[in-house]
Amino acid sequence: MIRAGVAIVDITPPPGLAMSGFAARTLPARGAHDALTARAMVVGDTALVVADVIGIDAATSARIRQRCVLPADNVVVAALHNHGGPVSMAGRLSVAADPTYLERLEDACIAAIDKAAAARRPATVTVGQGSDPGIARNRRHPGGPVDTSLPHLRIRAADGSMIAVVTAYACHPVVLAADNLLWTADYPHFVRQALEEAYPGAVALFMTGCVGDANTGHSAHASISLAENPDRSFAAAERIGRAVAEAALGAAEHPVSETSSARNGTVSLVFARRETEAPDFLENRWREEALNAEPARKSLLGYWADWARDIAPLKPEPLAARVTVLDWGGVPIVSLPGEIFAETALTIRTSLGADKPAFVIGFADDNPGYIPPANEFQFGGYEIDEAHRYYGMAATFAPGSAETLAACAIRLASETSGGRGAA
Repeated sequence: MIRAGVAIVDITPPPGLAMSGFAARTLPARGAHDALTARAMVVGDTALVVADVIGIDAATSARIRQRCVLPADNVVVAALHNHGGPVSMAGRLSVAADPTYLERLEDACIAAIDKAAAARRPATVTVGQGSDPGIARNRRHPGGPVDTSLPHLRIRAADGSMIAVVTAYACHPVVLAADNLLWTADYPHFVRQALEEAYPGAVALFMTGCVGDANTGHSAHASISLAENPDRSFAAAERIGRAVAEAALGAAEHPVSETSSARNGTVSLVFARRETEAPDFLENRWREEALNAEPARKSLLGYWADWARDIAPLKPEPLAARVTVLDWGGVPIVSLPGEIFAETALTIRTSLGADKPAFVIGFADDNPGYIPPANEFQFGGYEIDEAHRYYGMAATFAPGSAETLAACAIRLASETSGGRGAA
């Protein structure tokens, strides 16, 4: 029988800290709607921790993996990517992070992993595939591809009591918009709440899939606004979260093997500039436009102008991107950095076996921004032409980067399913 444990550590910031996720939002948080957490699941000697923040950078992730009780190669540090959390990455997303909070976040992720490891006990694991909840939409192309998969793990103790339920879905956690000033895990909070109501005493773990081009249907530019929108409210988030949970709870149960393993790979991703004008020209143009812009647009232009002054002149060095595939009883958890598009996830799923329940998640071990498929560059748009400025990156990832990540993940998954890795 496999051994498994789970733990939760509270990471809710105090009011008054800067919020991350929307350039239009300049006011700090005034309170909390729901508690932000770091949730860790340990299976054998492998672990995955998910923190309710927009991202965790590679350096922080590496420290968490090195400092926890498990082998560093066996651990994945992921972010939920909710846009109702604090600034969680130093030097990214245009707002200064609070150093004290960054230390607390790092320590909390370590504590969650260590507590989950200490709580390991004999367990059985089953897997199923929930039905498509019909929530996610491709925000770049009407009717375009989305990853509709809803894998669902149930992990029980030897006495039959539920230890944990684990699910993932590929829809951007941006039901709440820039007008929200309360800490929140967005719709995943309500997914977890509904799952824990269904299994009293269990801990629910939600992982965010490849959501770079998926949300509930609005464009990325629609978030450059401080106006209230009934479609982007806590009531909407609860409705969506509970619909996802209901679909997951309907998943059939199939037993898995009593093994766990992990495989890692690192790929070098290069950058390609999209801007053709000189940085000083861009800075001047954006600062001039900001003089007469409405407040949300003015805030965005300020970030862009600062980017043109401070970051655009830099030569971007290749980024070392970590890819990990955990294997829990034959169920792969493919973990990719950054904002990955549905096409990349679907390519990986096809390789794994389209009907096989598998987790393909983003925001794992780093969040350096959007990593689009090569064929998306012809369409431009926020994710291609603009988002790197907000992320504090000198340029966009070059075409072919997503395909390189997918190839690495597919190779690791084939090696992991061969039975090699950490026992």
